[in-house]
Amino acid sequence: MDDDSVPPNPEEQFARPSWCQAGMWTGCDLFGLLRILARNRCRVHPRYLPDCLIDLIFAFGNSGLKGLSDILFSRRVDRVQLTDDPIFIIGHWRTGTTLLHELLALDPQHRVPTTFECFAPNHFLITERLVKRWIGFALPRRRPPDQMAMGWDQPQEDEFALCNSGVPSPYATITFPNHPPQFQEYLDLEDLSRSQRDRWCQTLLTFLKQLTYNRPGRLVLKSPTHTFRLPTLCEMFPRAKFVYMVRDPYAVFASTVRLWKSLYASQGYQKPTYQGLDEFVFETFTKMHQRLEATRGLVDRDRFHTLRYEDLVRDPVAEMRTLYERLALGDYDPIEPAVEDYFHQRADYRPNRHVLAPEIREQVGRRWRPYIEQYGYEM
Repeated sequence: MDDDSVPPNPEEQFARPSWCQAGMWTGCDLFGLLRILARNRCRVHPRYLPDCLIDLIFAFGNSGLKGLSDILFSRRVDRVQLTDDPIFIIGHWRTGTTLLHELLALDPQHRVPTTFECFAPNHFLITERLVKRWIGFALPRRRPPDQMAMGWDQPQEDEFALCNSGVPSPYATITFPNHPPQFQEYLDLEDLSRSQRDRWCQTLLTFLKQLTYNRPGRLVLKSPTHTFRLPTLCEMFPRAKFVYMVRDPYAVFASTVRLWKSLYASQGYQKPTYQGLDEFVFETFTKMHQRLEATRGLVDRDRFHTLRYEDLVRDPVAEMRTLYERLALGDYDPIEPAVEDYFHQRADYRPNRHVLAPEIREQVGRRWRPYIEQYGYEM
């Protein structure tokens, strides 16, 4: 479903949300958004001041609704017990983690965070049933990076819930893309103070309890950033299971650069220059691979499964069956027709395609060689 082999249009522009559509930070906690603005000295481009002001107005309301939600639900949420530890889908951006998330969401036993829940984590227990059906217009129909369909009930990445809850997140980089990468210490969590780390863990746990209170089921979480966090996740969820997605790194590089460009242009408060973006992608990929290899021994082999994106796309039925058997996820037979139908409905989908410049291709082969050799890709 993804083939990156034809150069994109160099004049390509990524549209910003219209005035009536939600942006990435529309659901953010007030203090979280103020922290990001203060950290970047409020250097908002004049053109995007209205967007920033709208986000601040919504953030004020989000924080007020959070207080009301806590009054109504906090005691009930605190009593929720997660009977099963989550399934975590990890791997670098653009390796197929979203595809696998959507496939696992087809299983009625599974519970995935939705776009509404992740973009409105402060108050979805109050507002989901009241407003979600009326605000379909507020969400773009397609994701800017790859033109895949979007919807409030689609599976979504829980890192958005964390940053919209006010926890510092590396995704704050999207807001001020011309500044150095933000909150990089929140990737592996190792350099945080005890109180910072406790707050991160408690915010994630509270969100997961809210999800389970709202609709029970075994949680399936997907976030590339979690690839750095195995020690913390294993400490929080000793019986958690992990699916690690890998993909041809030449395709990953091209697609990841396009992902960040699309988010910087459509969701940022600055006009992005993209200076240093290639190096940022190179370094982050290398750090992620090294971190995972250093920590994957914390997970028992029967709770960790590596899945190649190319294999999943070539034979999804067989690969999903192997995944279910390998991680003991239950009976796969009832899910197989839904998996087949998923791919049948998307048979006409045509992904973005790219060609790497020779000097970039050489760097990918040289700098990411350990990953290429370990997972059987061609130089």
